[in-house]
Amino acid sequence: MAVDAGLIEWIDEALAPIGQLSKRAMMGGATLYLDGIIFAIVADDQLWFKADAESDAVWDAAGCPRFTFSMGEGREGSMNYRRAPDDVYDDPDSMREWAALGIAAGQRAPARKPRRKG
Repeated sequence: MAVDAGLIEWIDEALAPIGQLSKRAMMGGATLYLDGIIFAIVADDQLWFKADAESDAVWDAAGCPRFTFSMGEGREGSMNYRRAPDDVYDDPDSMREWAALGIAAGQRAPARKPRRKG
């Protein structure tokens, strides 16, 4: 499954005033970084911003559900990402406002341990 290039271009354009966007492929989607800080993912042509315990109340109040995925055998998993509100797809100010929550969550996240060479 290819990521919607138009969506990535829109995100890049809307966030250009606050930082440099980069992306990495991720299981049919993309992981998004702003100035090296992970802040969002794109999956199924939808934008999901990084969340954490500190920002969950804001996401809940806006009615933004948590990212979930099927793990097989009737099991479902979730990740700390919240679906972007609809207005981020056509309002750059809204994109920057909601992305700021994701960026802040990314900054608060503990650093990943480097992989050990086996």
